[in-house]
Amino acid sequence: MSAYQLVVVGGGPGGYAAAFLGADLGLTTALIDTEVNPGGVCVYRGCIPSKALLHIAKLVDESRHAKAWGVEFGEPKIDLDKMRDFKNSVVKRLTSGTGQLAKARKITYIQGWATLLGPHALKVEKTGGGEETIEFEHAILATGSTPAMPPMLKVDDPRVMDSTGALDLPEIPKSMLVVGGGYIGLELGSVYAALGSAVTVVEMTAGLLPGADRDLVDVLAKRIVAKMKSVMLNTRVTKMVPEKKGIKVTFEGDGVKDGGQEQLFDRVLVSVGRRPNSKVPGLDSTRVRINEKGFIAVDEQLRTDEPSIFAIGDVVGEPMLAHKASHEGRVAVEVIAGENVAFESRAIPAVVFTDPELAWCGLTETQAANEGRTVAIAKFPWGASGRALTIDRTDGLTKLIIDPETERILGVGLVGPGAGELIAEGVLAIEMGANATDLKLSIHPHPTLTETLMESAEVFFGQATHVYRPKR
Repeated sequence: MSAYQLVVVGGGPGGYAAAFLGADLGLTTALIDTEVNPGGVCVYRGCIPSKALLHIAKLVDESRHAKAWGVEFGEPKIDLDKMRDFKNSVVKRLTSGTGQLAKARKITYIQGWATLLGPHALKVEKTGGGEETIEFEHAILATGSTPAMPPMLKVDDPRVMDSTGALDLPEIPKSMLVVGGGYIGLELGSVYAALGSAVTVVEMTAGLLPGADRDLVDVLAKRIVAKMKSVMLNTRVTKMVPEKKGIKVTFEGDGVKDGGQEQLFDRVLVSVGRRPNSKVPGLDSTRVRINEKGFIAVDEQLRTDEPSIFAIGDVVGEPMLAHKASHEGRVAVEVIAGENVAFESRAIPAVVFTDPELAWCGLTETQAANEGRTVAIAKFPWGASGRALTIDRTDGLTKLIIDPETERILGVGLVGPGAGELIAEGVLAIEMGANATDLKLSIHPHPTLTETLMESAEVFFGQATHVYRPKR
């Protein structure tokens, strides 16, 4: 039997960040995961491989767009094997790096499945065979999430895929249905559309990316509609039947037009969200509690109802984002190490890596309206940005959500190329308690898209150089 001060179950961005910090702080640490190296769903089957493919898709789209600038390329020739090799090489490079970092920190990495035996012990069934019992002072559960697959959409046919299957690039189908207009469906649908598939997106609500501000989504939606064969809103899938020539799908709702209630697709991607992996084996041997939404219940220090056990990441609640999990993991370890800290982030950024990218942090206009909060909205259209003009992408928008009394920046939203990189400035502004004057007086380089943040602050005061918006 081995004994550790800290055991982390789950090797994703939250789990390995926690284990690495634990070792850095001098705790004897073990990290348990089923993969050969740390990385989790994000690195192996999510964030990283999808972004590698989205980079390729963006290159394909830009090569076609270049015709408008006087540079014309032939239609790209797609080599799926090389594309998979590139994606897999990115994953391998990152995960081998995390494996080396774990060894350098002298972390005991155990490949296998963990079962809790109580508040201070667990058993690991190793992937190579055999079992090991481990005692611990503290444990962190970082078991992540898996793609949700509603029973009515669960079809035993390899042509019906979840996000993991879609990332394997089995083929470029002539036709593809994406069920779900959230960020996963739009990102992967964009990849297949760029590679040549006729993609249809079906979303049961009235708009794509439910929950995001409509003015930002509208910019993205225009390009999505242009790229896809069809976007069906207020529409649901009621039935899927495998046939020899494809998957026959039955729809109902507002998007059904011209006898399109039944359609045949070569492949179907089901992307209707993710569910937490909260049913950890042996959890009933502890006081850890699962709430009504299926997440492990934790306090602001990420401690469960069992004092020796913490939980972080997707398994404890929304937003299910890797960077949120990493910060939660570090907070949990600092608490275990005796620090008086809590996870109290004001601005967790979210990014949709479509083209254009859409990003936001802090308070959204939608949230403010739902909460009855009075806010001021300042927007800067990218049509007035010199940099946006030079790259022929004037469809973007930058917006600030501001407290009208204190002028403090409460939220930032962006849509346009590179929005995922630009949003970090908004995060820093909110976390540092910056106001509109701070942002207005911060000199930004010209010509860049970062200027749109500064000029949005100028819009708030009715003093923007490149747009005329009198202050109300």
